[in-house]
Amino acid sequence: MANKKKKKATVDIILPNYNSYEFIDETLKSIINQTYTNWKCIIVDDCSDKKTIKSLKYFSKNKKIKIYWLKKNYGAGYCRNYAIKKSKSSYIAFIDSDDIWKKDKLETQLRFMENNNYSFTYTSYETFGKKIKYVRPPNEFDYKKFIHNTSICTSTMVLKREILNKAKFTDTKICEDYFFKCELLKNCNAYCLDDYLTQYRIRRDSLQSNSLKNFYWIWKINREFNKLNILENLISLTFISFNSLIKYGFKNL
Repeated sequence: MANKKKKKATVDIILPNYNSYEFIDETLKSIINQTYTNWKCIIVDDCSDKKTIKSLKYFSKNKKIKIYWLKKNYGAGYCRNYAIKKSKSSYIAFIDSDDIWKKDKLETQLRFMENNNYSFTYTSYETFGKKIKYVRPPNEFDYKKFIHNTSICTSTMVLKREILNKAKFTDTKICEDYFFKCELLKNCNAYCLDDYLTQYRIRRDSLQSNSLKNFYWIWKINREFNKLNILENLISLTFISFNSLIKYGFKNL
């Protein structure tokens, strides 16, 4: 009797969107062109402008893309949590509405996870927009390492549904993903695929002007949720600042 072909795992791609008219077409085309085809994209639109809505409605004709329309602006964290609740797949991937995936991103990363039995992975990535730079994060992260180096890019992450547990993004509009990653890493390690499979856009409106707000919210999350004392928190922010400067000069952490 011939061996049955192994069924491909399902992947839900979580995409929060707000006023991304300039970039969303390129982002969605990079998803549609994936060599791995057993995916569904869940977009939660955060009360965008008319131009962005028009672009999204064009892509909504694709049966693999599901869009939920919010009537009020809540922030990316709320949108991601909303999408996760709607998701039913074996794997969950994340991408921001201005970033781009290489066409073999999902296929390569899922093979890496299945071959090594990993539950949480991320990849190296290329920054673009203001300056092209290649960022190679550490090979492995646990919680203690991550609070000193936040170089896991959200748009590179793929994880198994089973590790989500009660982890979620905060509803704050800044550093919501820092909290989520901390919660995940308290229960499992994350592993790096050393291939540059994502292009991470650096935008002028998210550079230096937001850095102080980033540090304020990381400080707050570290104190209230991670229970770091003042000295531990200062050490965390010092290392995060240093690593951020090395990577791309105060892009959102």
